[in-house]
Amino acid sequence: MLRSIGADHVIDYTKEDFTRIGQRYDRIFDVAAHRSLFECRRALKPNGVYVVVPNSVAGMFQAVFLGPLISMAGSRRMGIQPGRPFDKADVAFLKELIEAGKVAPVIDRRYPLSEVPEALRYQEMGRTLGKVVITV
Repeated sequence: MLRSIGADHVIDYTKEDFTRIGQRYDRIFDVAAHRSLFECRRALKPNGVYVVVPNSVAGMFQAVFLGPLISMAGSRRMGIQPGRPFDKADVAFLKELIEAGKVAPVIDRRYPLSEVPEALRYQEMGRTLGKVVITV
C-alpha cells in the first residue's frame, strides 16, 4: 500500500525487523509503531530523527514521555514531533511530491461523528491501512 502512494523504501514490519537489519537511517517515519523507542534508536544514524505515529496508549506514552528523555541522552531525536525533524528542503520536497500526485493520502475507513467509540476501537486494533476519518 505504501509503495502505491509513492514510498520508495518500505519495510514490512511483519516480515523484517528494521531495528535489527544493520541499516542506519537519517530519518525514520514510523507509522506501524510496533517496536519500542529503544529498539528504534539503534536504527538511527548519529543526529538521526525518529518520528512515530503512536497506535496505542502505551505507544503514546513512550512517544510523549520517553522520546524526549532518550533524545536528551544523545544526538538522536525521538518522539511524535522531536524538535524540527524536517528542514525546509524536506517540506518543500514533500510538497512537490504531493502536488505531483506521487504521494497520496489513504483512508482506511470513515465513521460518522456518532460512531467515534467504534472508530477508536477499530484504530486501537492496530491493523488499519491508512487513516480512520471521522465525518462531521
